[in-house]
Formats: sequence, C-alpha cells, structure tokens
Amino acid sequence: MNEKLLQYLWNYKVFKQFNFKDTEGNEIEILDFGQWNTNAGPDFLMAKIKVKDVIFAGNIELHVKSSDWIFHNHAQDPNYHHIILHVVYQNDADIPELKERNIPTLELKEYIDEKIFVKYQNLLKDNPFIACEEIFKPENIPIDFYDEAVLNKLEEKSLELEESLRKYKNNYEAVLFHSLAYSFGLTVNAQIFRQIAEIIDFSIIYKIRQNKNQLEALLFGISGWLENPQDQQMQLWKREFDFLKAKFNISDLKISPKFLRLRPPNFPTIRLSQLADLYHQHQNLFSKVIHAKNTDELTAVFKDVKASSYWDDHFNFGKISPVNQSKMLSKDFIELIILNTILPLKYAYEKYQKEEITDEILTFYKSLSPEKNSVTENWKKLNLKIHNALESQALIYHYKNFCSAKNCLHCSIGFKILKEA
Repeated sequence: MNEKLLQYLWNYKVFKQFNFKDTEGNEIEILDFGQWNTNAGPDFLMAKIKVKDVIFAGNIELHVKSSDWIFHNHAQDPNYHHIILHVVYQNDADIPELKERNIPTLELKEYIDEKIFVKYQNLLKDNPFIACEEIFKPENIPIDFYDEAVLNKLEEKSLELEESLRKYKNNYEAVLFHSLAYSFGLTVNAQIFRQIAEIIDFSIIYKIRQNKNQLEALLFGISGWLENPQDQQMQLWKREFDFLKAKFNISDLKISPKFLRLRPPNFPTIRLSQLADLYHQHQNLFSKVIHAKNTDELTAVFKDVKASSYWDDHFNFGKISPVNQSKMLSKDFIELIILNTILPLKYAYEKYQKEEITDEILTFYKSLSPEKNSVTENWKKLNLKIHNALESQALIYHYKNFCSAKNCLHCSIGFKILKEA
C-alpha cells in the first residue's frame, strides 16, 4: 500500500462495503468523499460526513499509517486546521491533537479487498509494452473508451490550432496550409516542412496558386535546392524562384529537408511537389474540406494529387530513375492527412462556430481504416481487435498519455482492472 493508491481507492470508492466505523466504533456516513486535491494541502477538499447524527463539512487527509500525521508535521500546518476526518490504511498510533479536536480516524484495512494489491503490483511491472499486459483482457476496455479518447485528443489539438489562429488572425486557410505541410513532411520532415510553410506569407500562395511551376519553385527555392541547377527544369524553377523572391521580398533563409532513412516515395522532393499540386488544383481548399459531409468527399479532394511530370522519372534533382511512373498520393497517405490534419481542423472550426460539438466528427473516424504501426500491432497481440481509425487513434492516444507514462491509477482501463473482481 502507498498513499497514491489509497487516494485512488478513496476517490473512486473502491471498497468491499461502506458501513464505515471509526477507530472508536462510531458509525461514519460519508455523504461526500470530497474533491481530490493534487496541490498542496489536504488530500480531499469540501467533503461531508455524518457522525452521531451531526453533519460535518470540511477536508479529509489520507495516510498509509496514522503516525504519518506526525511525520508530515501536519499539526503545525494551518492548511490542516479544517480537517473533519483522518483516513488511514493502518491505525498504528493515536494522534493527541486529533483526539482533542474530536476528529475521528477511519481505518480502511478491513474495507479493501486484498486482490486489489495483487492487481496493483501487476500494474507496476516493467513489461515490454504496457504495464498491465499480463492481466489485460479486451473486455477491460470501458464502453465509451474510444469516443472519449478521440474527443480528448481533438480537444488538445484544437487548443494548438486556436493558438495558430490567433497568431494568423483567424486565417483558417493559412493554418490549414501550415498543418498540411506538417503532415506532408511525415515524422522526419514534419517540423521542417512547417517551418518552410511559415516562412511564406500565405497571401503569396494564394496569389500564385494558378501557376504550379511557381508553387514548386517557391517551395524548392526555400529548401535551398535550386542554387546549382543541373537540368533545364531546375533552371526554370530557379528563374521563377528568383522572380518571386524579388517580387514578394522573400527571406534569404534556407531550410533544408532531410532524406535520411526515407523511402524514395516519401522523399521531400516528391512530397513538396505534391503539396504544390494540391494547392494548384484546389483554389479554396479550406472551404472544400470543411464542408465535406463524409470521408468519400474528403478523399476526393486528394485522390488526383500528384507530383509534377518531372518527378515521374526522378526522386531527386538531376538523377533519372529507372522507374517511370506518376507519383500519386497513396490511399494510406490520404487517410493519414485526413486523420492528422483535416479532422482536427474541422473539429476546431465547429467548436468555434457552434455552442455544442456533436459526435458527427466521430463518424468520420469510424469510416476510415485503422492505422498500422508498432503501437497498434502491440495492442493486437493482446487479442484486441481494431476495426477502424476511431479505435486505432484512441489506442495510440491512450498509450502515449497513460501507458508509456505508467499513469495506471488515472487510466480508465486500469480502473476497471482494479475494480472488477
């Protein structure tokens, strides 16, 4: 037993029975267990108890042993002057000042199922994937687990997007451009692509969007790839970039994307060309994605996007590839963009426009395929079936925020494991 677990059991009322009696044999009715206080001071605030037909309101302090009251020097701390109940796992000592103030002590040892300790020890194990994997069962997933996890993730993401909207004066098109650039960069170049996008005033993208060569030239030039043209197409892009740089007074700053550990289809050259084509094809991209009624309409926005013809037989500048084919966006990549960029922005937009957020956004997730990565594969090894992107997104989010941090006592799965017999 430790104090953290004791607080957890008290907060979630995980007891064999509730006919509590204090150490003097008096019945104690807990009318309100109080609010769990994670800051300094008593563990639970604004609680209510009934002892001998008298109702007391105030704070509750929990300890593993009653003598911890002395060791923690609570008697001299004014924060503990409004204690109405001292809750302990084991009553190993009488506390004179509590007796003088008629503050009862409740010993919980006989009210807690010993099986909980075994389960808790299992939660503390250093297993390869998640702490509870040895005792985890698919039925440990709570009913609303997937919906709540994805909505929590969307809410966190919306706060980031709201900050970007404030920075760019509520220009949703600009924020969408920056977010898409991040997604097109994947893990290796995500931050770099976003930096490239943020160097460019979005009004420039808007002005040159009908000229795909100029869009590519702008992105390639800022990436520092046009300094020494190796063929005719590169010379054309360099002339366009020099023209745009002078016309729009673009910074001399160069940001170089990375190629290391990337498969050729994911080379930054290909992805930036595809990003340019997306904005060339769709003049009002934000309006199209925000008003899409289902994932088919969203997918249609991206399905014809491809790198320019130069990249049919190139993956890098000046180096002809033996493979000649159009570099289209794959179905998996399109769904990745929808999941990581479009749906969070749709949520943030609806949150701003409406007083209440409906669950319609979750329907989009349910209609997309589940992601395949090391986290989802490990969940599957625990006999958990993952049917759609709503479930994969929820499990990835939960793993990142609870499992990898070993935050088992605040985990809905851990709670169900501990509470169930």
